[in-house]
Amino acid sequence: MGQTLQEGGNAEFGSSVIQDVWACDTLEKAKAFIASPRHASDDESPYKIKMQNYVGGAFTTPSSSSTTTTSQYIDAINPKTGRVFGQVPISSADEVEHTLRAATEAFGSWSATPAAARSKHLQRVAGLIQENRELFAVWESIDQGKTLERARVEVDRAVSNFNYFSTFILHQQTAARVVDGSNILTYEHRSPAGVFALISPWNMPLYLLTWKMAPCLAFGCTAVAKPSEVTSMTAFLLCEVFRRAGLPPGAMNVVFGDGATTGSALVRSPLVRGGVSFTGGTATGIQIRRDTADQIYKHLSLELGGKNPTLVFGDVELDKAVQTAAMAAFENQGEICLCGSRIYVQDSIYNDFVAASTAYVQATYKCGERVGAVVSHQHYTKIRSYLLLAQSEGATFSSSTSTSTSNPETIIPPADPTNGYWIPPVILTDVPPTSRLLQDEIFGPVATISRFATEDEAVALANENPNGLAAVLLTRDGGRMRRVGERLEAGLVWVNCWLVRELGTPFGGMKSSGTGREGGEYSRDVFTHVRTLHMPLQ
Repeated sequence: MGQTLQEGGNAEFGSSVIQDVWACDTLEKAKAFIASPRHASDDESPYKIKMQNYVGGAFTTPSSSSTTTTSQYIDAINPKTGRVFGQVPISSADEVEHTLRAATEAFGSWSATPAAARSKHLQRVAGLIQENRELFAVWESIDQGKTLERARVEVDRAVSNFNYFSTFILHQQTAARVVDGSNILTYEHRSPAGVFALISPWNMPLYLLTWKMAPCLAFGCTAVAKPSEVTSMTAFLLCEVFRRAGLPPGAMNVVFGDGATTGSALVRSPLVRGGVSFTGGTATGIQIRRDTADQIYKHLSLELGGKNPTLVFGDVELDKAVQTAAMAAFENQGEICLCGSRIYVQDSIYNDFVAASTAYVQATYKCGERVGAVVSHQHYTKIRSYLLLAQSEGATFSSSTSTSTSNPETIIPPADPTNGYWIPPVILTDVPPTSRLLQDEIFGPVATISRFATEDEAVALANENPNGLAAVLLTRDGGRMRRVGERLEAGLVWVNCWLVRELGTPFGGMKSSGTGREGGEYSRDVFTHVRTLHMPLQ
């Protein structure tokens, strides 16, 4: 099904490709490596980085002898330059099934491994990521377009994911009860649920992939993971971490590919008996539900889109509110499902807030400094189409690159970028209340600012959207924090802060933003089955 590369190249490494990439642990080394010419003895690929699947503890090159398809590849592109730097394989249905068999074979022994031993494996993984923090950050920045500083934050969160669940499983409790009026004792017993499909998005590739992998392994499940085909590099590096950490073969496997071929085959397979944990777009989440409708045994955890509101009341300290709202709108180029891109401001401070926000964003969120490039040409075109819509609807523009004009012609980026996919942050005001700009998830550095008068109006505007993932509430009124916070239709509500996470709290949304929760005990509910035993006391 594929050529195993475990024994090729330097014995220290799982593959020669990984060996080359692993040496590039600074931005300068990585850029030089990408730009250097290939050797004449190399294969037909013009690129030095050709990613490989990780199956049963070994790197494998997808085979061209599959009965369903020949090997195909997707270009890996650096969004900051628009140039190709590598290739991502599209794994066929046969290759996915082969990988799932490896996970199935490993499940028996891994599920029976004591929690203390599983904990040590996760701690070794966390330690290796931490030791190679800059390596992961460099390639995350190159592959996704985010700034190096933002990439470092997300590598740290990936380390936290493994560390957290490595200790969580050592301190679990169960419930026991005596049936009233009888001598029957009942107690709850949990066991690993089975083989999982783990599918992660392109906006926070390493962080969100490890958010699924860590609890899956911790609770004794095995898996086949598929990162986004748009951002696969750090998943490729993570495979080498698993190998170096001595993770048992087949416990965690990674296949690369697109959604239509690889992802669809993965979620449909009857070998995925545990379930599917997916983070991504709502349309894909709907398709996963359709694809698994006849497999009722599969648990579905779907974390989908968000079009999140930020509510700014008149009693706030203006400078702090501006900073929090801007961070929630423009961090990671607005490519975070939790971003607060719909900003609603109370009438009494609306004009002051707009002026202060414009000045703050212009001074703070500059491309190439705190703002990276958006992830792809396709996404660049999507974001640009919404700016054209705003222009056609008569919205007022302000941008981090424009201090003296609100002319959309000077702000909307060109249709055909020549040096990367750069879109400066844009603030839109005077947006019609029925506009798609207030309904659709743009998922880029575009925020709207609108007015409200009363608490009830603010809540109504916030909830007037099919999504319900997150919300930000900015006020100094303690009573309002509860009155408004508890009425917002969102799975996560931040009061006077944003993107603060305690990993035991439930993560997930309402309405079209998905089903299920993950985090701490909620992740245990995803990755384990619970049964109740009834036993006589005598």
